[in-house]
Amino acid sequence: MRIGVFICHCGVNIAGVVNVKKVVEAVRKLPGVVYAEDYVFMCSEPGQELIARAIREYGLDGVVVAACTPSLHLETFARVVERAGLNRYRLEMASIRELDSWVHLDKDIATEKAVRIIAGAVAKLLGNKPYEPVKVSAVKKALVVGGGIAGITAALTLAKMGIPVVLVEKSPTIGGKMAMLHETFPTLDCAQCILTPLMAEVARHPLVRIYTLAEVESVEGYVGNFKVRIRVGPRGVKVGTCTLCGFCERVCPVEVPSEFNRGLSRRKAIYIPFAQAVPSAYVVDFEHCTKCGRCVKVCPAKAVDLEQRSEVVEEVVGAIVVATGYELYPAEKIPEYSYGAANDVIDSLQFERILDVQGPTRGEIRRPSDGRPVRRVVFVQCVGSRDVNHLPYCSKICCMYTAKHALLFLERVPEGEAYVIYIDVRAGGKGFEEFVKRAQEHGAVYIKGRVSRVYRDAATGDVVVEGFDLLDNREFTVRADLVVLAPGMVSALDRRLAEMLKIPVDQFMFVSEVHPKLRPVETPTAGVLVAGTAQGPKDIPESIAQAASAAAKAAELLLKGYIEKEPIVAEVDRDKCNGCRVCVTVCPYGAVEIVEGRARVNEVLCEGCGACTASCPVGAIQLRNYRDEQALAVVRAVLGVV
Repeated sequence: MRIGVFICHCGVNIAGVVNVKKVVEAVRKLPGVVYAEDYVFMCSEPGQELIARAIREYGLDGVVVAACTPSLHLETFARVVERAGLNRYRLEMASIRELDSWVHLDKDIATEKAVRIIAGAVAKLLGNKPYEPVKVSAVKKALVVGGGIAGITAALTLAKMGIPVVLVEKSPTIGGKMAMLHETFPTLDCAQCILTPLMAEVARHPLVRIYTLAEVESVEGYVGNFKVRIRVGPRGVKVGTCTLCGFCERVCPVEVPSEFNRGLSRRKAIYIPFAQAVPSAYVVDFEHCTKCGRCVKVCPAKAVDLEQRSEVVEEVVGAIVVATGYELYPAEKIPEYSYGAANDVIDSLQFERILDVQGPTRGEIRRPSDGRPVRRVVFVQCVGSRDVNHLPYCSKICCMYTAKHALLFLERVPEGEAYVIYIDVRAGGKGFEEFVKRAQEHGAVYIKGRVSRVYRDAATGDVVVEGFDLLDNREFTVRADLVVLAPGMVSALDRRLAEMLKIPVDQFMFVSEVHPKLRPVETPTAGVLVAGTAQGPKDIPESIAQAASAAAKAAELLLKGYIEKEPIVAEVDRDKCNGCRVCVTVCPYGAVEIVEGRARVNEVLCEGCGACTASCPVGAIQLRNYRDEQALAVVRAVLGVV
């Protein structure tokens, strides 16, 4: 093999520590190397052209690029070698930035290590075989799990590109948490004015099929051909028949707390979640319904059916977008805050419902406990967030929606007082810092500190907030009519769904993307994308942008009618395999099966993780271009052993 080695300076990232010229001289002596060159930025257009020209002029049939991590630029250089006529699997990258120059100060040690790393890459390349991508036909249909603003955006984006979409939402209506908001920061746009037209549009679109009260029950197959079973719960009301007359609701004798109003009001056992709900029909809460039959008798359209049962539908889709949204961290887990409407200590979504003219108080800011008007409010930030005992991460949106709440309160109640207890104000978006300043200019008093205790004074009925002011270095006490907590954001993704989709999650159940910068909406399972707060805390604009990106990635897979997949997958030597089934057991993707007493790998399902290779007791299953003999050759080369 005729190998060329190309060493990048990466500005001073590599060349500031590694003696690049000395490395070039050393690698020219490696077995198989016929050409070696360095350049200040190998990933730039001149650097790429240098590689392509050398391949043609020196008849190279293998290339090693010594630069940064392959996760950053492997695809860049793979396209270069293909353009010059080489198979992309005749390329190896040696990470001499992350693994060398960034972790060493001694130039001599870093230079020697760079040579050894490159020697290992050359040794591996000598054993590489050229492969072609695995092609598989793709069903031109997508599944979106979650009907919040991210799910709606993803579904509409795909449908507008001509791709049929199945939208699954576990609630009786789409809309998600955004439907509960009064206004959005920093522009104070009406949330419903933005959201409900999109809800209506996605419901009317001929290429979108919506299943509400539905959950994914099982997922089989692979990218391009996922077989999905969806369990759709009974609604108890025929959607196309219901006229929203409301007679059923009036006669229903059962009342329970309203989920939409966060328990601040009550609803009947047959109800419509909110006026603009989609589907636009009543729904029966079978958990609390007594089946007295009054609703059936008074319905003029004969739309109520209390004998409905859940059903399972099957869909075959080519790609899946996970947009399962978020929940608020349960404030009850922090007892020192005395959370509860009876104590006039509420969370941020409850305050949103109080602000809303369709909410439990018709937009009047009153205490939940006794209905008295509110004149003084204390807003407490970082409730659970940035706390090693609860959520160590920042929930990102709390500073901004608290500023919004304080501003809206002071505009509604000009003589009112608003106090914001904060750790730090994080206002990192366009217009965000100005928005916080606006709240302060309207009279919101910001106190940097931590709240230690919240309790009700039985004698006066006040809610008392005690804490420590970090700027004045003193304890403080504020008496208020209402306390509004800003709980952290937690993932609403169900672990069972994550396991069905074979997508990794972090310790907080947020989906782990392939690469936070280069592949932020892709998961390691090909064909499964992530959008919105299923991936991590974010605001509405960021959720919408990520949903559109996920839809674009899904469309990229589906519009061609076929999918090209990496061929670096496991292979079985059937002469060695004894059919022990260990590989079947450890494969996280279900890609290995036993056929005629021997293991066989489904190339489409295999993601090349290597679990089967590591576990095979007889060495019968190997990963293409990562075979045992290649690994040993790399070790010998790095150690300088001939």
